[in-house]
Amino acid sequence: MNRYSVIVLSVLVCGFIELGLCREGNFIQMRPGGVYDYGGNQNSAEIEGLARFAVQEHNKKENALLQFARVLKAKEQVVAGKLYYLTLEVIDAGKKKIYEAKIWVKPWINFKQLQEFKHAEHGPFSALSDLNLKRGCHGQEWLAVSTNDLEVKNAANHAVKSMQRKSNSLFLYELLEILQAKAKVIEDYAKFELHLKLRRGSEEEKHWVEIIKNSEGKFYLK
Repeated sequence: MNRYSVIVLSVLVCGFIELGLCREGNFIQMRPGGVYDYGGNQNSAEIEGLARFAVQEHNKKENALLQFARVLKAKEQVVAGKLYYLTLEVIDAGKKKIYEAKIWVKPWINFKQLQEFKHAEHGPFSALSDLNLKRGCHGQEWLAVSTNDLEVKNAANHAVKSMQRKSNSLFLYELLEILQAKAKVIEDYAKFELHLKLRRGSEEEKHWVEIIKNSEGKFYLK
């Protein structure tokens, strides 16, 4: 083996290590990695397309009539291709329901397969309206809700503004991300418990906040 061949072989081996590839028999496959939040926009055309594909495949297999509504959460895992774990809101006979789908994709051979599609029994609830429907039996419990819900976003923005008013700092708070959201309905008002990622000046901070929304629709930072 000449010097040039050794260099080429070294580059290939390093490439396999960097990409997480391994050889099984005569096939080279990616070693499965961890499951991570989707790196792009979960409302992108790519993710929505996968979600619609999952619903269509489920409908064909089960002779069902589910209608895709939106993507609530997206995760991905590197395998021999990629596995996408999607939490979806669908419409079933006029009612909102939450499902979890797992789709295996190998784009280089135009391969796409629905591996799992199941009802998510315990949420996350997609909207405060869904939570209200559960008031009779779950009113005293904190329930996970989507961080993309409009009511959650409004509560988070109110919390940031309230924190800014109470702060003596010259730097303004900036909401970067809602990391986690819980809510519960008690009588005629709602409570939100939010985990927020904020920026103030050059520093990033994480805060847990509790916000109340009264029957008149006004928010209060507790």
